[in-house]
Amino acid sequence: MSDRHDYLLDTYLALHDSPMQQHFRRVAPMPFGVVFLPWEGLTEEELRRHYRLMKELGFTNLKQIMEGPGWSKERLLTIALEEGIIPFWYGEGGWEPISDELCTQLGIDPTLPMSELRQHPAMIAHQTEVLRKRIDYKPIKLDLGIASIVFGYQGSGEAVPISNDPVLIDELKEAFVAWCREQYGDIEALNDAWNTREVGISPGCQPFTSWEDFDPDRHNNREYRRIRDILRFKADTILARLRKRCEANAERDPYEPQRAGGEMGLFLPFAWRATDMEGYAELMREYGSFYPSLHLAWHFEEVGYEVTRCIYMQSSICVDWFKGGWSATWESTGGPQQFSGGKGWNPKAAEETAGFTCDQGTMAQLQLSYLAGGFKGVGIWSWNCRRAGWEAGEYQLLDRNGEPCERTYRAGRIAQAANRFRDELWNAFKEPYVGVLVNWDQECIWAAISESNRDKYRHIPIRSRIGAARALINGNIPWEHVLASDLRAGLAARYRSIYIPTHISVDRDLIAILTDYVREGGRVVCDAPSFWLDERGRVLPTNQDSAFEQLFGVKLRDFQYSNNVPYVLHHRQCDGWTCDLEVTSAQVLSYFSNGAPAITEHHLGQGSAVFIGAELSHQCFEPGHDDLEDLIRSHALGPHVSPYSCPDAIVYRLASENADHYFFMNDHEAQTVHLDTGAYDYHSCIDAETGESLPLGAGIDLERHGARWLRFSKVSASR
Repeated sequence: MSDRHDYLLDTYLALHDSPMQQHFRRVAPMPFGVVFLPWEGLTEEELRRHYRLMKELGFTNLKQIMEGPGWSKERLLTIALEEGIIPFWYGEGGWEPISDELCTQLGIDPTLPMSELRQHPAMIAHQTEVLRKRIDYKPIKLDLGIASIVFGYQGSGEAVPISNDPVLIDELKEAFVAWCREQYGDIEALNDAWNTREVGISPGCQPFTSWEDFDPDRHNNREYRRIRDILRFKADTILARLRKRCEANAERDPYEPQRAGGEMGLFLPFAWRATDMEGYAELMREYGSFYPSLHLAWHFEEVGYEVTRCIYMQSSICVDWFKGGWSATWESTGGPQQFSGGKGWNPKAAEETAGFTCDQGTMAQLQLSYLAGGFKGVGIWSWNCRRAGWEAGEYQLLDRNGEPCERTYRAGRIAQAANRFRDELWNAFKEPYVGVLVNWDQECIWAAISESNRDKYRHIPIRSRIGAARALINGNIPWEHVLASDLRAGLAARYRSIYIPTHISVDRDLIAILTDYVREGGRVVCDAPSFWLDERGRVLPTNQDSAFEQLFGVKLRDFQYSNNVPYVLHHRQCDGWTCDLEVTSAQVLSYFSNGAPAITEHHLGQGSAVFIGAELSHQCFEPGHDDLEDLIRSHALGPHVSPYSCPDAIVYRLASENADHYFFMNDHEAQTVHLDTGAYDYHSCIDAETGESLPLGAGIDLERHGARWLRFSKVSASR
């Protein structure tokens, strides 16, 4: 049996299509690189021995190097190239595009398969020289003054620091006014967006009369859209500075990929920090690769140092921010760590130990969760450890004595397998049943609400996203994040269901898109406290005949909170927000114990919309809420059934034309599990790392707290 659902792959790939991304998809780079750290007394013989060991084990390139005593960057990189190790993070992604013209110039038949073109001696020799000239590149110095990058603003041209918060300093106000004028055009449009005629917003409820009259300080600093615009302005300024860097690098060398993303944990409240990761990804469409840094000690603090599921959540959201583009983690954990990892934003972390075991099982969970999420490559910090000071004796892929160990060999085997199947993996994609909605603008509204000194609120949308993902992962339900921009680009029908976790604000145009999606057969599910405000931070109409009521078939009379008056649903006392619902055309699926509607479903056209009047996804941020996870899964799926099942392990799937790749995560002791591939037909199965054949339907052995990658060949080719 095959899955006949249309996953809109052409629309998906078009989202970030460009000549640069087409080059990547053709060459299919799969760099597995490491950071080499020279030490005092390092000899050239030792250096070459390490480079040869890297290559022998399966590592393809250097993620980066640090200069050391007697060792310049140029010398370290040149010797790597001599030993067959590409000296840059991007591996073959940094090659000159393989065109028919280049092949003819090199005397190569351009009709050869790409796998043969990549290995042709003449091609390798040519591309080696392309890489060699970059060894001598120096950093490009730029004037990043705000005057040169923010629209038509003409100011001092000095580089003004952009802080990660909603504070608008005096040095930025003139540029912010110019930005607002560019965004809104007409002062009345700004008056409407900033709610100037609403009580308590501006002095005497007086709107601005002209752009000359506009003063961003003459406005209540708790008005949500104003705060959103400050955050958007800062994010745009940061992106404009990044674009200027990319343009300068591309002018020097149009074939050298750039990378952007960050050394930031992906569970941080980016909107409050004026950081737009989706914007970084969009910029990389033209210039290169979007990436996160993923270190156990640095980037899992926000989830209480939970690892197994949270690796995939991070790889997945990066791929989903950059649908169709090249994303990977260009800096990832190489080995154990306990002492490093700064305390960051959370004072509580100062009293904690960010300590982790990083053995071969952990390494497999990391690398295979990256591939399962859709990453195409890895950069590992580091091959060997620093010998003194910060991070001394931590992070190394080798052991602390500089010798290969079980995790070194395991990472190498995964690297070899990833390169063996690189062409297939570059054409393998998620086939999500559920899309989990992500919208930077609504996260800004949560951030604005948090300015009343309730810092918790800025974290709620991220924690709710995590909670929804946890429920779907634990149920082995295929899913991905769907962005508001994806919906506007026509991607809604890719998903059988769209889950909306605690979206405090929903843009009015998105309600119309979701309504059309439901009419055409889709399913929308949301939980409390969603649909409170619109994109202006203004109370969203939820009465009779409102767009909300037409979608959900209920009037939302009030939001409540289960505290002094407890609400009970399915014999469980609710924690958090609840809703007072009045049914108009929906049917009630569940009631609170007081007899009030708790969960409703509205059949509209060929689909339905479910409103859950209780807080579910946010409550599932932490593990242990099995009953609430069950509710999320049952309503997210509705009449659908997950296409595969494995009760005792987490399983992710990537689908390609001729084979599907299944990635098993075992968060327990060693066990044997069974995979039911009910919706799909296969004729054979192998372990992707070892090549071992496994009988279809047989038990699958999993190591303790580890992972396994199996490749299932399809009976007939299909997407």
